[in-house]
Amino acid sequence: MTKYILIICMLFASITGACADNLTSPPISIVPCPVQVVPGEGNFTFSSQTLFSVENHEQAVIVRNFINLLKRSSGITPQLAIGGSEKSHVRFTTDSSLKSEAYQLAVTPEQIQVKASDIKGFFYALQTIRLLLPSAVEGNQQAKNIQWSIPAVTIQDEPRFGYRALMLDAARFFIPKENVLRIIDSMGMLKINTLHFHLTDDNGWRLEIKKYPRLTEVGAWRVNRMDVPFYFRRNAEPGEPTPIGGFYTQEDIKEMVSYAADRQIEIIPEIDMPAHSNAALAAYPQLACPVVDSYIGVIPGLGGSNSGVIYCAGNDSAFTFLQDVLDEVMAIFPSRYIHLGGDEAQKGYWKKCPLCQQRIKKEHLANEEDLQGYFMKRMSDYVRSKGREVIGWDELTNSSFLPEGVIIQGWRGLGTAALKAAEKGHQFIMTPARILYLIRYQGPQWFEPQTYFGNNTLKDIYDYEPVQADWKLEYASLLMGVQASMWTEFCNKPEDVDYLVFPRLAALAEVAWTQPEHKDWSAFLKGLDAYNEHLTAKGIVYARSMYNIQHTVTPNNGMLEVKLECIRPDMEIHYTTDGSEPTATSPIYEKIVLVKEALTLKSATFAHGRQMGKTLILPVRWNLATAKPVLGTNPTEKLLTNGIRGSLKYSDFEWCSWADNDSVSFTIDLLKPEMLNTLTLGCITNNGMAIHKPASVKVEVSDDNSKFREAAMQSFMPEEIFREGNFIENLSLKLGGVQACCVRVTAKGPGVCPASHVRPGQVSRIFFDEVILE
Repeated sequence: MTKYILIICMLFASITGACADNLTSPPISIVPCPVQVVPGEGNFTFSSQTLFSVENHEQAVIVRNFINLLKRSSGITPQLAIGGSEKSHVRFTTDSSLKSEAYQLAVTPEQIQVKASDIKGFFYALQTIRLLLPSAVEGNQQAKNIQWSIPAVTIQDEPRFGYRALMLDAARFFIPKENVLRIIDSMGMLKINTLHFHLTDDNGWRLEIKKYPRLTEVGAWRVNRMDVPFYFRRNAEPGEPTPIGGFYTQEDIKEMVSYAADRQIEIIPEIDMPAHSNAALAAYPQLACPVVDSYIGVIPGLGGSNSGVIYCAGNDSAFTFLQDVLDEVMAIFPSRYIHLGGDEAQKGYWKKCPLCQQRIKKEHLANEEDLQGYFMKRMSDYVRSKGREVIGWDELTNSSFLPEGVIIQGWRGLGTAALKAAEKGHQFIMTPARILYLIRYQGPQWFEPQTYFGNNTLKDIYDYEPVQADWKLEYASLLMGVQASMWTEFCNKPEDVDYLVFPRLAALAEVAWTQPEHKDWSAFLKGLDAYNEHLTAKGIVYARSMYNIQHTVTPNNGMLEVKLECIRPDMEIHYTTDGSEPTATSPIYEKIVLVKEALTLKSATFAHGRQMGKTLILPVRWNLATAKPVLGTNPTEKLLTNGIRGSLKYSDFEWCSWADNDSVSFTIDLLKPEMLNTLTLGCITNNGMAIHKPASVKVEVSDDNSKFREAAMQSFMPEEIFREGNFIENLSLKLGGVQACCVRVTAKGPGVCPASHVRPGQVSRIFFDEVILE
């Protein structure tokens, strides 16, 4: 009897487990993870005799697309019958009891049955089948010696959120149409249903507007500053050639909209206002405030003070222009939503502009923030009058009133400003910059192309939970969904966009589609590997950052503790300390490595004897300060004595920084008297991010950490401090052979960036990576 009970229990477990719990061999892992996956026995094989049976022409459209995919890569052309057929091998059946976008998939060696209540569900079932097929199905040439089979399985599935989105910024970098289409297709595989298309900004106007041809004649092109990163680029001078750019014709857009619709993706256009408008104002400068006295050109980079040039809120012609633009936008984008931007609007010119001040007075507005509220409400009302809904960035909540019905995208920090709108009953979307902005580094920064800010790794995105425990209950009901945002400041070619989007988009899909209780990191990685094979077959080169190693080196009692981490738990880390290249036979990293002297530690990840990630090279340097305690409250100050120099990326976790840069001070305890000749500070300059060396550095020494005496002092002139570029330099001070137990360093901040700087008026910051005492 016990034997039979055990068998029944085992069978019950096999049919109730979600994808994270499937122990049946072979495992079936799909991204995003379905609600329930029950593996069966055997495989279903596609052939030219395979017959698809659908109920109507709408279903036939998506099946034909699937058949064409299979035909192109395999040479197999399955048959299609509309109206149903008892002899069919793949049968579509409408089940009105299922939710929108939900589907049921039952695969046996003889037949595939697909059930859904709408075309979206049927499409997503086909995408699951697509991911279960060999990745060669994505190829453009007929593959040979491949069995076009999928495993027998029963799947029940439905999404967590109705809004699952990727934002593509085509304004900073013009993404060719063909690349946009390929990204759209890759989104469809992940069941992402929205493309937020950022088409206008200071750096380019990308959409043909027939009534205003100068928008693309002038606004789509900018000067060539491609020799330096985005945040170093100087503004255009009048008369300079403008060869960099591009735009989409209205026919291009119609093609993209149709292509996306076939993949159940809605494209939402964004026409940013009132700020991020220099490209439009370069074409039609009369729409800026009349007090603007500087040249208005399409901005190649950050723009400096020119980024403060925005549409004049007191000029009715600006509203007429934008209404005309939106008329053409809405004629070619059938989307339910229109995005009107509303972010990062500097109000300096509005404060000086007599027309704007007159508008504030006439409309009885409190201030310039409410003037933006008026601006956005006026434009939102116009869009709503055309039967559409409006989305805007979370700065709209800065005003004392919100446009009626506006949907807010929470982006600043963790996106919590969107909750101010939720408090007033507005729907909202979460796309927090600190987690879902794909412009940020996706892996250990020593290996990554340069961008800015910190890390948003594959694991960071996967772990994101948009519904927070401290939310009011009604907030969750107003949350439409989540979005990853791909800003393209640091993209110079289409492959750069692919690299930053993939594979992190798969993690976003998991957050958007899968209920938290069904998520499992290890199972996700297996499904991700399969999806990545499909990307490779499509010709997309995705980032392999998930295989790279993040290091942490921490001083402790005269030694350095070296911690090595990889976000993939299925990787082995092998390392060497003699400078040789690590191999699969090198020692396995299992616990923190203790270092007591200068050496070069190298490490890499391996799977099945094959190196998977790049080799991490850590040259550990040693001097009198190395591994000594730093007496202070700033947790990053331990980096000053960890023996590791930073890279040109100021956020690579090897640079020490301070919140208050007026005066920075820290003390190193040498633990015993030492003869000191020189002190060297590693210092980074990145003028694009307003990071510069200090105005002065003072070194004091002490025998008891109580009474200090000055040992050296060095000051720098503004022209030395505010140099352009991204470079590391050593600031060396002669100490003259003084003996001491403690060394105190005090650095005076560089102050405010001058007017000629790419960030004029911004307070500059200090970053040190290492203190070297000799």
